[in-house]
Amino acid sequence: MASATLAAPREGATKSRKMSAGWVLALPPVAALAVVFLYPLFLVVQQSLTPDTGGTSLTPYADVFASSAFREALGTTVWLAVGSTAGCLVLGFALALIVAFVPFPGAKAVARFIDVFLSFPSFLITLALLFVYGQVGMANGLWTDATGATTGPFQFLATPWGVLLAEITYFTPFVMRPLLAAFSGVDTAQLEVAASLGARPARIVRQVILPEALPALAAGGSLVLVLCLNEFGIVLFTGAKGVTTLPTLVYSKAILESDYPGACVVAVVNVLVSVSLYGLYRVVSRRART
Repeated sequence: MASATLAAPREGATKSRKMSAGWVLALPPVAALAVVFLYPLFLVVQQSLTPDTGGTSLTPYADVFASSAFREALGTTVWLAVGSTAGCLVLGFALALIVAFVPFPGAKAVARFIDVFLSFPSFLITLALLFVYGQVGMANGLWTDATGATTGPFQFLATPWGVLLAEITYFTPFVMRPLLAAFSGVDTAQLEVAASLGARPARIVRQVILPEALPALAAGGSLVLVLCLNEFGIVLFTGAKGVTTLPTLVYSKAILESDYPGACVVAVVNVLVSVSLYGLYRVVSRRART
């Protein structure tokens, strides 16, 4: 009994020392996070509550929320992000299936190229699309040379659909990368057994491959959703007329109008929308896995 009584305080002291050491080790990264991220975010929130007339007020929020430009930018941002995410999930899943399970020469090279593609800046892909489908791009040039028309039929890049195409083109590899990693762990013997029992390819994909791919789809889709909500370069370089998203509205208010409180309000809303949609997507994907 005496030894057990003495051991209890010793264990408590040991746990206390471990917790103290843990706090000491955690302080540097927490401090760095506070200085690099939390403090600038605090300044943005503070500026959003500081109108040009001085003091602290919700007037900047009221002014921004009352403007039709903000409401249109919010709706455009959400539908472009959701549409791009859906397109990336469908296209990325189909392409990953082909690369992983359809034998063809150069499959490994394609998989490596996807890793390289992830390092490309978004405006580079947009410029490539402009060279092909722009107003003076290759497709319109071939059309005018063949028909003698003054303009070509491909004018969609200057519309929301052009932004949607550019975002799907750029962000699809972000879905393919985790899918290819997940498919590498699929036991091909299961696929062979299912095929020998007469299962059609669509059924094999639905019942064998898709359950293994759901976590990777959730991870890739969540990442793409957040990136699309905050994408600026693609919208800017497409030159889409009338397409204003929350990031471009922040740029417009801060740089063109010098309305810094309004720009900070839009930035705060953009952060809240990103976090909210990301949380919703995670909940839906978690339920889909269960």
